[in-house]
Amino acid sequence: MSSSVQLFRDQRYHELKGQCLQQGILFEDPEFPASDESLYYDSAAKGKVEWKRPKDLCDDPHLLVDGMSSHDFHQGKLGNCWFVAACSCLALRKSLWQQVIPDYSEQEWDPKSPRKYAGIFRFRFWRFGEWTEVVVDDLLPTENGRLIYCHSNVRNEFWSALLEKAYAKLAGSYQALDGGCAAEALVDFTGAVAESINLEEGKYGEVIPEQMKLFEDLMKVHKRGGFISCSISSPGRPSEAETEKGLIVGHAYSVTAIRKLRLGETMVLSFKAQKLFMIRLRNPWGKKEWHGAWSDSSEEWKKVSDSERKNLGLTVENDGEFWMTFEDWCKNFTDVDICRTVNTSCFSFHKTWEKEMMYGAWAKHPEPLLNRSGGCFDNRETFLQNPQYLFDVKKAQDKVLVSLQQEDRRKYKKEGKGDNITIGFEILKVEDNRRYRLHKLTVQERVATSPYSNTRSVFLRRTLQQGRYVLVPTTYIPGVPTKFILRLYTDVPSKLRELKEDRPKMTCWSLLCGYPRRVTQIKVHSAEGLQKQDRSGGADPYVLIKCENQSRRSAVQHDTTSPVFNTQVIFYRKDIDSPVTIQVWNSSLLRDQLLGQAVLAASPGEPRQQQRLKLRGRGGGEAAEVPGHISVTVLSSDDLGEL
Repeated sequence: MSSSVQLFRDQRYHELKGQCLQQGILFEDPEFPASDESLYYDSAAKGKVEWKRPKDLCDDPHLLVDGMSSHDFHQGKLGNCWFVAACSCLALRKSLWQQVIPDYSEQEWDPKSPRKYAGIFRFRFWRFGEWTEVVVDDLLPTENGRLIYCHSNVRNEFWSALLEKAYAKLAGSYQALDGGCAAEALVDFTGAVAESINLEEGKYGEVIPEQMKLFEDLMKVHKRGGFISCSISSPGRPSEAETEKGLIVGHAYSVTAIRKLRLGETMVLSFKAQKLFMIRLRNPWGKKEWHGAWSDSSEEWKKVSDSERKNLGLTVENDGEFWMTFEDWCKNFTDVDICRTVNTSCFSFHKTWEKEMMYGAWAKHPEPLLNRSGGCFDNRETFLQNPQYLFDVKKAQDKVLVSLQQEDRRKYKKEGKGDNITIGFEILKVEDNRRYRLHKLTVQERVATSPYSNTRSVFLRRTLQQGRYVLVPTTYIPGVPTKFILRLYTDVPSKLRELKEDRPKMTCWSLLCGYPRRVTQIKVHSAEGLQKQDRSGGADPYVLIKCENQSRRSAVQHDTTSPVFNTQVIFYRKDIDSPVTIQVWNSSLLRDQLLGQAVLAASPGEPRQQQRLKLRGRGGGEAAEVPGHISVTVLSSDDLGEL
């Protein structure tokens, strides 16, 4: 965890606790008072609530009783099963909950020294790219002497109720936590990367190979410290309705284990035959379980040895936790939220990632060059009026993970603006030497589009070829202002940076040495019919594009006389009379050979569509023809901000 921790509302835990102990009083939080304004953002929702301290609810209060487990707590009256499901996941990983509850033993009640207790607690959440510490008092909402929201199985344990209070303080009120997504809370607990999967759209209940790939992926996520929750969407069905098999519609369940189940001593690998790829879930209510195949007391468990049942932690109590086959899970649930803890440590046996993170914002402006809220790709006229981020893929191929997260909007619920905005992003393959913002899509390739969703974050995994890329985060509709953070993970450093300038800057140096007068884009698509260079009848060609004192070289294409290059470059030209030269070379151990070239004036009046050019030898336009053609697209403009 980062050593830098932000203080919510600038409240300093140790100072506040010291003041209370000095004065002999219990802390009362002025920033989140024990009143209706902390419970509700909607005045019509008010009820009769008494705020009580743990010492008024039991004789021997504790933060934790016998450690923390996913069975510790239940949901209560608030519709925040998503938060409670996230807590169930968090409880499985001690190293992570110790980040959320820092110095938990120091915060614990000490019955031997009651005077050291000041009624103040602190929790930490990963908020918008930073760990943020939230201080709360221990006054909790009750009715008839019982906690009405999240509460523990054990009457004298209070970590879950206090954690929920700190989270409600961040959101502005308890009511602001009504309805949500478990992935949001898990990201806030861990700083993980969230991904949502629709099981129906992906046909995971029907297509067995896809089901198996998902099982292996989720098992890997779980083993490496990630979190998974799931739910059943409720179109046409009332929320919290019960299905025939005992599952609750519109309700978040946490995944607490994923296993390949052993029958006796033999591992069954036949997925179709035995269906013993298993998943264990927990209902945050602490009751209401699945009662289909492999439910707690079903006949199927008789096939499993006592030792294996003990190893799986099987109980027959109505405790809200149950097993089911992965196939049944895919068929009965519709939505999955996955939180991946992406490994960026150098000291690890698992794959490590290079992480880049950028803060940004969509902001409206009437001037097109200054507008940064252009909407999604469908808005062709304004799409490029969004923030743009450049990154490089240095390897021949690299798997890239991208997470785009908007700011948490729950705090705006009082103003009626608490809903998430629909967001997503595009990835464009651009010129290998681009340094300025894109203004028109011409030779660039659209290589990836994220899902567009009104969730807090969207995620994409994609394998990209070597080259330079521009990532364009967008809102779905133009003109919707909000902040975001962008996280990019690659195998080798990507040098992610925002493109802010529209054209080269005019400086004192450019006044002396000349300022560009023309911009030219070139894309070399391919070549064909090149001269053979080896006994097998092939060649190892690459393309070299030169303009004034600049040049760019493509990757080598091996053993072909008809290479596909798809190489893009852009030049800002001071001397518009100096031509552009496109050369095709053969790569050789001893000395590279020129296979031919094309010399172009590249002026604005020339055709902008793809051209097929005959290769010539060294010299000007009258040089002798040599075997082969190249296909190119060339665009030029004397307006440096056009391309």
